[in-house]
Amino acid sequence: MIEMNKIYCMDCLQGLDKLHDASVDVIVTSPPYNIGKPYRSYNDVRPRDEYLDWMETIAKKCLSKLKDQGSFFLNMGGKPTDPWIALDLANRFHTHYTLQNTIHWIKSIAIPKEDVGSYAAITDDIAVGHYQPVNSTRYLSNCHEYIFHFTKTGTVPIDQLAIGVKYQDKTNIGRWKKASQDLRGRGNTWFIPYETIQTARSHPTVFPVKLPEMCIRLHGIRQNMLVLDPFMGTGSTALACQKLKVDYIGFEIDKTYAAMAKKKLLEQEKTLSPLR
Repeated sequence: MIEMNKIYCMDCLQGLDKLHDASVDVIVTSPPYNIGKPYRSYNDVRPRDEYLDWMETIAKKCLSKLKDQGSFFLNMGGKPTDPWIALDLANRFHTHYTLQNTIHWIKSIAIPKEDVGSYAAITDDIAVGHYQPVNSTRYLSNCHEYIFHFTKTGTVPIDQLAIGVKYQDKTNIGRWKKASQDLRGRGNTWFIPYETIQTARSHPTVFPVKLPEMCIRLHGIRQNMLVLDPFMGTGSTALACQKLKVDYIGFEIDKTYAAMAKKKLLEQEKTLSPLR
């Protein structure tokens, strides 16, 4: 029996079979990219077709668990020598889902002041965020990843202002018909930096908690909604759900990662308890 607000240490294909059909509102996940990351319990270097077939099987199982108005947010990246892997996987998903939005997760960006425009709050060049530099005379460093927003029909309403940003130019408030407040849609480029850490990462591909939080907010938070992460890792999606007071279920094949996630949830719960 699968219970909500738990992370189960099991293969997601096994776990998905235990969920009721049409029971999940939002799926947010970042699967292995098949680019050679050093996971503890998974081989991230598999023959291309084998990897894509495996992920397509998971996509089909997830489809039956997703509600008709549900959203599947798939975070995928690649590496300079393999820029197609994210697009190849998205193409496999396209066989079963509609690609409603393509979001670009910007991890690092540099903007010269001359290109920014005339804003009082910006007085110099901007260079923010972190990325993994490549030592190459042929390739640029990857400073972004994809978040593919899949739905069953392509007609799922979203809440753009739930992740909105303030206008830099306040004269736009009231100029546009929809601008009734100091808040505008963020669009499909999301700058979400990694937290700066001084020690080695416990998991090779942890994404910031803000990423699943923004995906869930964009879909729209509702009563009794359920969020699923088939590749929970060290718990970013669960932490976002706990913060948003949204129910979740997660699967993670590695015992160490699952234990880390549960520890993080207990630690965050202590900080949130006074607010409840």
